[in-house]
Amino acid sequence: MNPIFDRIRKASRTIPLLSLPTINQVLVDVADTAESAIEILLAENKKDLAVMALQDAKYDRLKLTPERIKSIASDIRQVASLPYPVGKTLLTRTLPNGLELSKVTVPLGVIGIVYEARPNVTFDVFALCLKSGNACLLKGGSDAANSNRAIVTLIQSVLQKHNLNNDIVHLLPPDRSAIEEMLQAVGYVDVIIPRGGQSLINYVRTHSKVPVIETGAGIVHTYFDASGDKAIGQSIIHNAKTRRVSVCNALDCLLIHQSRLADIAYLLAPLASKEVQVFADEPAYRQLEGHYPQALLARAQPEHYGTEFLSLKMAVKTVATLEDALDHIATYSSKHSEAVIAQSSEVIEKFLTVVDAAAVYVNSSTAFTDGAQFGLGAEIGISTQKLHARGPMALEELTSYKWIIRGSGQVRSS
Repeated sequence: MNPIFDRIRKASRTIPLLSLPTINQVLVDVADTAESAIEILLAENKKDLAVMALQDAKYDRLKLTPERIKSIASDIRQVASLPYPVGKTLLTRTLPNGLELSKVTVPLGVIGIVYEARPNVTFDVFALCLKSGNACLLKGGSDAANSNRAIVTLIQSVLQKHNLNNDIVHLLPPDRSAIEEMLQAVGYVDVIIPRGGQSLINYVRTHSKVPVIETGAGIVHTYFDASGDKAIGQSIIHNAKTRRVSVCNALDCLLIHQSRLADIAYLLAPLASKEVQVFADEPAYRQLEGHYPQALLARAQPEHYGTEFLSLKMAVKTVATLEDALDHIATYSSKHSEAVIAQSSEVIEKFLTVVDAAAVYVNSSTAFTDGAQFGLGAEIGISTQKLHARGPMALEELTSYKWIIRGSGQVRSS
């Protein structure tokens, strides 16, 4: 086994002993240092961008800008300002024999993160892990190798300034063998969280001997009901599809009630200016023909449903009833984020009750599925599974708990 794993394991035990003021100051210093090193970070990021095709869906995720670095720094400061999630007493109880029980939050330990071309994840993971008492073992993709090295070097320079162990954050080499070692590191890594496309997630889930928390791909739907407000709908659809097409909360499929097909050209009009390619089923296609740029309009094929496009592409499906919409979502959803645009309270409540997803929206863009937007400071990913954590994974989701039992000599007689 790679000796670095043992060093990280030992380093992880030192983090819960740090004072909260020290943890918060380290985070603030990392944020300040990131802003002061914008030019250095951008220079390293440009090396990565230079070898990626501009049309690659991952290009936007890979790209750093001064504004994005400042936003990352702001998120880190917000994490520093949040309550400490470790050592919280969740329950206390005194048994008839006098034993005093308490259930107390604790760090997970060593968290392994496998991610693709997302250098912001390096900052986010470190901030959340440190504030929740965890060490982090990072395995970034080769696409972002220069960016990730520069970020970890920056973080470790701050740790050294505070006389802290550099091994509480470690970046593995970008080659494939490193991920294989991490997936086999039973006893050294407590949990692995993959963050990337569905193929990466599937690979980690299939091959890991270490417990995995899935942060699933986003196959996102918005249902425009018969009772939907078309002005609200136009704004939400435009924002959910075009704000950032490469993120997992971006809209992939619009479901529209057949009674509102006359409004579809209006609903999609802003998408044309962004050159969004629309794959419409036959009823929607007939309504859009002549009202949406023909070069951007195509008839939907079966493979267009259940696809995470991560680009300026969107499917459209006409449904006869709310139940049809719910069935379509149940069939194709990745259980990430789903939305309904409706004024009918009956429709809204049924949608909220029946749809199985980590985040379910009413008359709002799915673009808000994000740790920072939820007031969590940042996120390690959006969990689409149901065990341990669901939705944006932030500080509380990076803790477990243990039982503490205080006695005065009690022994069990039976």
